[in-house]
Amino acid sequence: MSRTAVIVDAVRTPSGRGKPGGGLSGIHPVDLAAGVLRAVLERNGLESSQVDDVLLGCVSQVGEQSANIARQASLAAGFDEAVPAATIDRQCGSSQQAAHFAAQGVISGQYDIVIAGGVESMSRVPLGAAGSVAGSPGSPLLRDRYHEGLVGQGISAELIAERWGFTRDDLDAFAAESHERASEATAAGLFDGQLLPQGDLAADETIRPGTTTASLAGLPPAFRSDAAAARFPELDWRITAGNSSPLTDGASAVLIMAEETASALGLTPRARFHAFAVTGSDPLLMLTGPIPATRRILARSGLTIDDLDAYEVNEAFASVPLAWAAEVGADPARMNPWGGAIALGHALGSSGTRLLGTLLAHLEHTRGRWGLQTMCEGGGMANATIIERL
Repeated sequence: MSRTAVIVDAVRTPSGRGKPGGGLSGIHPVDLAAGVLRAVLERNGLESSQVDDVLLGCVSQVGEQSANIARQASLAAGFDEAVPAATIDRQCGSSQQAAHFAAQGVISGQYDIVIAGGVESMSRVPLGAAGSVAGSPGSPLLRDRYHEGLVGQGISAELIAERWGFTRDDLDAFAAESHERASEATAAGLFDGQLLPQGDLAADETIRPGTTTASLAGLPPAFRSDAAAARFPELDWRITAGNSSPLTDGASAVLIMAEETASALGLTPRARFHAFAVTGSDPLLMLTGPIPATRRILARSGLTIDDLDAYEVNEAFASVPLAWAAEVGADPARMNPWGGAIALGHALGSSGTRLLGTLLAHLEHTRGRWGLQTMCEGGGMANATIIERL
């Protein structure tokens, strides 16, 4: 008999600028992840020996983030050596997939208590350090299938903007709104319950209060090159650093357990996992995956987009959530209501459980019932999760 998997807690570091001098750049990524793992135990009065597994997402698994960073982080956090750990790479959805695996393990009866989360230090392990299919010779078989070559995500974001007809003003206005919403949420203390200060950094340093469409208008296109312009002459080149998510450092974690386990421990379940979906999509556009993933999860859950009280759609680039909303008929007011990754940052491996924690906190604050989380992933994939606030 299947069991109910519930979320008991969610914690994250502030988002640090993912470059030298950023607020978290002095912290080794193993230690960054260890901090949120320790916090989960301390906040809930647990011993590490009670945890069945630690599942962490990380995208650039090289250098300081190599050799199964989940295991290193759990040991650095002082966890019992008998507690196993695994590192997951589903690109930007890595920690969302970690949460899926954790909840599915609970539902199937293989786990009672799991910590799922993720980490990325983009200041210490730069984006692309682990390699990229785009622009590389790659596999001969892959070249045979995609003989023109795959592209980086920035060009995919440009292709989406072109296909859906979003202007530069549309993209910049969306980005400015993300900063405004995140600034207001921060000022109101809405993130406080999940934030774990690190040294002198107590709030997200990626948010830029006062950002406007006009202030973003002067930024140059970030992904145009002569080769790209020759291959895609139809593009107007609208994607800039201002309407994209910034390089970010961060770690996050959620405590997932069986509902009866939470009851036995005297812990209060905050939400339950209602449905899951994962899908592949066109690896050239690659960032459109949340559209079919959302359609799939709504069909599985029996819910409609109008039944959902809020949706967290990762703002890798402004064109991604805008295309998603247009295709699924979403209410813009319910999408990333406290701002998204353009303002709050996108620490790749950490973003999935960061979004999950934000969605949970928003549902609790507004007394909403149903929440959807979805995010695009490199290579053309997407995860989708629906939770129900308890």
